[in-house]
Amino acid sequence: MAQFVKLNSEALQPLREVDARLVSYDVEMAEVTGGTFWKAYTPAQIAGEEEFVLKKGPAGLMLDRNALMQYYDPIDLRDKKLRKLAKEIGLAWVRVSGTWATKTYYDFDGHTGGQAPEGYDAILTREQWLGVLDFCKEIGAKLLISVADCDGLHHADEPWNPSQAEQIFALSEEYGKPIDAAEFVNEPHMLELSGCPKGYTSELFAKNHDIFARWLRENHPDCLLVGTSASDGMPVGDPTYKSDKPAFNFLPTVPLDSLMQPMQEKLDVFSYHYYNGVSERLKAVMPSNYWQPDRALSEDYLAVAGNLARLHAEKRDTYCPGAQMWVTESGDAGGGGTTWASTYQDVFRTLNELGSFAAITDGIIFHNTLASSDYGYLSHTVFDPRPNYFAVLLWNRIMGRTVYDTAEPIREGAHVFAHSRADGKPGTAYLVINNSKTDPTTVSLPKDAEVYQLSAEAPRAGTMLCNGKPLVLGEDNSLPEITPVTAPAGELTLPAVTCTFIVL
Repeated sequence: MAQFVKLNSEALQPLREVDARLVSYDVEMAEVTGGTFWKAYTPAQIAGEEEFVLKKGPAGLMLDRNALMQYYDPIDLRDKKLRKLAKEIGLAWVRVSGTWATKTYYDFDGHTGGQAPEGYDAILTREQWLGVLDFCKEIGAKLLISVADCDGLHHADEPWNPSQAEQIFALSEEYGKPIDAAEFVNEPHMLELSGCPKGYTSELFAKNHDIFARWLRENHPDCLLVGTSASDGMPVGDPTYKSDKPAFNFLPTVPLDSLMQPMQEKLDVFSYHYYNGVSERLKAVMPSNYWQPDRALSEDYLAVAGNLARLHAEKRDTYCPGAQMWVTESGDAGGGGTTWASTYQDVFRTLNELGSFAAITDGIIFHNTLASSDYGYLSHTVFDPRPNYFAVLLWNRIMGRTVYDTAEPIREGAHVFAHSRADGKPGTAYLVINNSKTDPTTVSLPKDAEVYQLSAEAPRAGTMLCNGKPLVLGEDNSLPEITPVTAPAGELTLPAVTCTFIVL
């Protein structure tokens, strides 16, 4: 059904101010050191012309890691193109974490010869870490990390010790780029599968988390304590998807409350992980969390981000009242992203998440990732921007920090969000998402407006258009000129499958 939206800036009521670094991103520790990460989809799979199949079924995930994972060399964080494009996004936090970080040994003097000590899986060199610090300095980013907590550091029945953490904090401070925030480990709800010592329980995690918290506050009082970066309330998945295969329980987890309730040290920031579901790589083992491609614009699908934000806001209010809420990993699907993650089709989820999160709370969203796997803002190694890159670039350029209540119910064809103008001028910036596949949406403009309309030749296109012009890099990797068109006061038609920024 076609929708009608009347924009009335005079009637808007402010909700809150949101953090200037709302749009942030992960650079996985596995990228920094080099390591295994999700195997890239083929061009045919991305285009929807070839189905991704886990050939050995659910057991294939455990028996044939090569079917899902591949080795990647360390990312070059000194690459001029990468730094330029990251800086263009705007102010951000960079998170260096992931399960890989929990079992990474810091060898800043080269004494290991590149061989990880027993109980660790990877080596972080001095040069690699300085690359992270230089990257953050260059783009003006704040830095969030997690630390080692594995069998190589201590056994489950032994307390966590800071022998490794002391080294990475000391080197960062010595280099002039202190660590701004720290979390203990990544996704502790999976305990041993997160790299923690064998035999870990939620009680042992909470006890060691308190040890880490006290060490951090005593030695680095300006560093924020973030946690727990766990996933809770996993989305149900596509109610229309039916699988003839039973789920394979390879991810035993513990509830968030089991981790939080025994903790004595209060967090500075409450964090969680959000994915809209699982990718095609994992649908054979977690079919109840999988979404079909043709449902990526549905109301059910787009509602997941807001539903999980509200659920975790309640947890935040219970355990960390008054704290910011951070989504320390965010993306379309766990397991490296869906086949359409790198296409225009995922822009709707990304922009809708930003709009709905800002309407619920203040905080940071760390997109996973900046430049790795299919959900990266930039393609791996080549660093070419994907549609989501330009989507968040425009969000930061257009949508200001003051969030308004639009009084418009979210519905198919009319996801409406309103902020102050990012340029600081009087007026209002709107985002109107028309996720209908068939019907236009009519917007009533009270005065002339600047319009940036995002579209594509097909939902799974790798190139996005703004006002009909392709958003691709030019000569010397220059960004395209992104200019608005002027829409006169009156009625503006937004075609189906478009996302439109309107500046009044």
